[in-house]
Amino acid sequence: MDGDGDGQSRWCLSQVKGAVDDDVAEADIISAVEFNHSGELLATGDRGGRIVIFQQEQESKSLPQCRAEYNVYSTFQSHEPEFDYLKSLEIEEKINKIRWLPQKNAAHFLLSTNDKTIKLWKISERDKRPEGYNLKEEDGRYRHPSSLTTLRVPVFQPMDLMVEASPRRVYANAHTYHINSISVNSDNETYLSADDLRINLWHLDFTDRSFNIVDIKPANMEELTEVITASEFHPLQCNTFVYGSSKGSVRLCDMRASALCDQHSKLFEEPEDPSTRSFFSEIISSISDVKFSHSGRYMMTRDYLTLKIWDLHMESRPVETYQVHGYLRSKLCSLYENDCIFDKFECCWRGDDSEVMTGSYNNFFRMFNRDAQRDATLEASWENGSPGCPLKTWRVSAGSRRKRNEIGVDCLDFSRKILYTSWHPQDNIVALATVNNLYIFQEKPN
Repeated sequence: MDGDGDGQSRWCLSQVKGAVDDDVAEADIISAVEFNHSGELLATGDRGGRIVIFQQEQESKSLPQCRAEYNVYSTFQSHEPEFDYLKSLEIEEKINKIRWLPQKNAAHFLLSTNDKTIKLWKISERDKRPEGYNLKEEDGRYRHPSSLTTLRVPVFQPMDLMVEASPRRVYANAHTYHINSISVNSDNETYLSADDLRINLWHLDFTDRSFNIVDIKPANMEELTEVITASEFHPLQCNTFVYGSSKGSVRLCDMRASALCDQHSKLFEEPEDPSTRSFFSEIISSISDVKFSHSGRYMMTRDYLTLKIWDLHMESRPVETYQVHGYLRSKLCSLYENDCIFDKFECCWRGDDSEVMTGSYNNFFRMFNRDAQRDATLEASWENGSPGCPLKTWRVSAGSRRKRNEIGVDCLDFSRKILYTSWHPQDNIVALATVNNLYIFQEKPN
């Protein structure tokens, strides 16, 4: 994956979406990125509550060198700012998560959520309109039935393609705390939503009720020691889900065992090395993302410094551990002061589970090849890469003397960070967001 010995990778920049501007409005900052199940559509959500859907160009699918061409398909306002009058609390319109439902007909469906409310959206196309009504004029006015002398059969006439986004369901008032995760079940009928202390199970058809399946809220809030940070359903077993916590542990639950899954079936937790314990240990061990592999055999967790692969059959320790940016361990004090230590990085699997990817600072993103045991540090930048040209690989140096393609730890820009990533389910195409820009990269075929 590192590519050639000259520090170049097989990955190249395909597209950059969004204005390249130093002065970025808060509402334009991207907060969610997600491919649909076929990879034909790519959705992004932002802090302004908008969702932009990009569609893969049809002609590019047959051309390997430009199959990562995506253009705007639909844009709509998913959430609006609200105010909770009982708690005197403003509810941001920021999109926290987007999850696509498997496609069953010509329309597409997706779930989007802000801190409190989840919505089910239908995205459909219209390229025909009905004409020739008997009781209605062409401008929409109604005729009196007595004025009719003949009857016509209405017909459909071609029209310019319109893409409509319409809200089909609104799931509200079920979470006291901020929603951090939603995950669609493999039965395609239910989904879960998780906040800091509870996980709820919903049926897609019912908005007025959900079932609480995990509740870790103590009777006395002063006894609270950990919160839920991420949750996901198993991709194949509809009864199984996991949730990660701020203490670095991941619990696997089986809904067949109990209606309330407070007692986990498995606990995935790595013993802490006492020699490395510090004031920041608990903060950096917090799970920011958890993702099952497509095969369902493995699970990936991301904490602040590392990416871990767990075999679901072995709880005691991860089978693989990758250092994302271990060189930051000496910088934790300054990262705590500027709040970067609380950043929540996502991670994602390649379609065949052979590689994993996650983001870092300085617009770097890290790729780890599980089969070849190789890793690469690449940069998402419109300045350092033109479309079609291979990206150069970077190394971060802690010393003062640096070689070519090396950058010092003190030179890293912590305001440029890649928190949100998504991997095309079938092609070697990745999408990642940094501030208001969406970068799309593709791997050149051998």
